[in-house]
Amino acid sequence: MADVSSPIRVLLVDDDPLVRSALRMMIDGTDDVRVVGEASDGSELLSAVAAHRPDVVLLDIRMPQIDGLTAVERLHGAPPSGGAAGGAQVIMLTTLNAEDQVLRALRAGAGGFLLKDSPPAEIVRAIRLVAAGEAMLSPAVTRQLIAHVAEPRPDDRVACASLAIAALSEREREVAIAVGQGKPNAEIASELHMSVATVKAHVSHVLQKLDLTNRVQIALLVHDAGLT
Repeated sequence: MADVSSPIRVLLVDDDPLVRSALRMMIDGTDDVRVVGEASDGSELLSAVAAHRPDVVLLDIRMPQIDGLTAVERLHGAPPSGGAAGGAQVIMLTTLNAEDQVLRALRAGAGGFLLKDSPPAEIVRAIRLVAAGEAMLSPAVTRQLIAHVAEPRPDDRVACASLAIAALSEREREVAIAVGQGKPNAEIASELHMSVATVKAHVSHVLQKLDLTNRVQIALLVHDAGLT
């Protein structure tokens, strides 16, 4: 999670230099977000993250050597001792709108998924939200997820998710279910009669215990367990 007292550090990964230039110009026009580095292919992601230590990565899906989906899977699968991920959150940017890619990216640990034609203000808002540990999905992507959660779940996925949720304490389980229902920290705190700081602590514990990257993955796991 980014330090709110300093600018949010952003890494741009896109094979189109014009797209990178437009994103940099947009981001550099803000007071609290700045671009710290660029890369032109998913093959450069791990080294770029290690070199620039961004809070947020804006990652294109379609790239010539290693696509963004494979790159984010490698990023979040890197050994912690190597320091490659460095706590960086990922927002996928694409011109596509395919459900299988959305779910693969979110299950791999992406904290946001936006179409490239999203308004600049929405992209900047997404950076701020994801840097703060929240999730940000474009309306089109949200509709796809709603359709997905209405589908039947394979028994093995239900069993694995239920086993993972069983490892949580009762309070952590309550917080996880609330996250799965799409509730923000303030609402969870009010409903469960605890402070926002305590909710954040429980979310962090859930992420650590279940080896997850962000709230989206918690929500998907809770759904798979049949708890939402």
